[in-house]
Amino acid sequence: MKLAAAAVLLLGAAPAAGYAFVRPSTTRLHSTVVEAEAPTATEPAVAAVPQLTRFDRLKAQYKGPRAEVNDAGLDFSYADFDDAVANTEYAFNRNDVVKGTVVQHDVSGAIVDIGAKASAFLPTQEAALIQVQGDDISNLVDVGAEMEFQIISEEDENGQLLVSVKRIQYKAAWDRVVARQTDDEVFDAEIIAVNRGGAICSVEGLRAFLPGSHLAGMMPTEEIIGSKIPLKFLEVDQENNKLVVSNRRAVVEQQMADLSRGDIINGMVKALKPYGAFVEVGGMSGLLHISQISYDRIDDLEKVFQPGQQVKCMIIDHDKVNGRIALSTKTLEPEPGDMLKDPDMVFEKAEATAARYHERMEAERKAREEAARDIVLGLGDSLDDLADDSGGEGSADPLGDVSDSLDSLLS
Repeated sequence: MKLAAAAVLLLGAAPAAGYAFVRPSTTRLHSTVVEAEAPTATEPAVAAVPQLTRFDRLKAQYKGPRAEVNDAGLDFSYADFDDAVANTEYAFNRNDVVKGTVVQHDVSGAIVDIGAKASAFLPTQEAALIQVQGDDISNLVDVGAEMEFQIISEEDENGQLLVSVKRIQYKAAWDRVVARQTDDEVFDAEIIAVNRGGAICSVEGLRAFLPGSHLAGMMPTEEIIGSKIPLKFLEVDQENNKLVVSNRRAVVEQQMADLSRGDIINGMVKALKPYGAFVEVGGMSGLLHISQISYDRIDDLEKVFQPGQQVKCMIIDHDKVNGRIALSTKTLEPEPGDMLKDPDMVFEKAEATAARYHERMEAERKAREEAARDIVLGLGDSLDDLADDSGGEGSADPLGDVSDSLDSLLS
């Protein structure tokens, strides 16, 4: 029936008998529920309820006996103290460095008084930059110790802050490393781990990578863990936390300072090449060129040396900047070709032969200087004679006659 009446209204036909047409009301309906919930324009805004701390919530729920506080006769009451605390401004922000005192050791850290509303907490892992496995907080900081702490968190619901000593020491360690790199000095550091690429060293508490190719006279095996070796920096990149060091560079620099041309050194043949042999000398690699092995011609180098063989050589040149040295054994031969006939005899008499070699070189040097002086003196006498011959009228321009002749021809 209702559907029929609706159809009649839509088609504009007169309603059938028994149905009365009612014009829809245009009066706006209002929800009393919504109106009750919606605040009026004149109603004041409700103030935000302050969030209670955990201590305040526990205090409000406490049902046990309460001690009566009697502050009669005191110049400063508990209420005054609460007001003073509330009115005191604290400026403790993340990354700030503040002074504090360790007041108590805890299971996982230490309680530190930094003058804030609540004591700060120092986690064990933030107590020191250098920590040995198994160290607890009592081994890292002492109760009563006064030091600087860096704030590393915001206040929690109880007003407590987290602080760190490790991060202050970390920054100071990088400052020292940068200063050392600037001075380019040699320093000692401990190897704490090894891997396939090399070793890990502890430098001012920071982890530095030592490539295997920069280990002098040793391999990156577990046997070297715990040993202290001299190092120099190869790369210092604080922004990317990258630290690369070299043992070979430090060893070369120390040894090159004590080496000079003409010194006799002991070494071991490391490799043979068509052009000569590489000899390891105290962590450095020296080249013994095939032309410097003997005065006689060498057809097969393997018949003279073998890898691992101990040899004696004379330093004939060196590059202290790049750590390179040039070696010779032919200067140690008593007679030409002895290195091919009896190398052991050559090594045995190396010092005596080298002494005679130096004497011969010194005599040749003096002879060259004497010859050069004679040449200079001879040139001086010739110049004096030339000056004497050009005296008087002959001292005029020697090309003057030629010039006069040309003028006469051109006139």
